[in-house]
Amino acid sequence: MALPQHPVTLTPQQVADLNKRLTLMRHDIKGFLGVQQLAAELFKFKPESGEEMVTTVLQQLPKIISACDSFTAEFERTLGITRGNPGANATNPPGL
Repeated sequence: MALPQHPVTLTPQQVADLNKRLTLMRHDIKGFLGVQQLAAELFKFKPESGEEMVTTVLQQLPKIISACDSFTAEFERTLGITRGNPGANATNPPGL
C-alpha cells in the first residue's frame, strides 16, 4: 500500500461525503448482521427451516464484504492511498 508523500487536505464537502458513506456502511452492515441474527433466532423456534436459514445467513457475508470494500475504495481514493497488491483486502491482508 502506498500512502501519500505529502499532507492530505480534505474539503468540508469531502469530509461530509466520507462521513455519509461511513454512516451508510455502518447502517448496511448492522442490517445484514440483524438478518443473520433473526435467521438464527427463527431456526431455534423452527428447526425444520434450517436449510433456508443457513442460506439466508450465508447470503449476508458477501454483502458485508461489498459494503466494506465500497467504503474502503472511496476512502483510499479520497486520501490518495494506492494498493500495490490489488488482491489484498480485509479478507486477504498483505503477507497472508
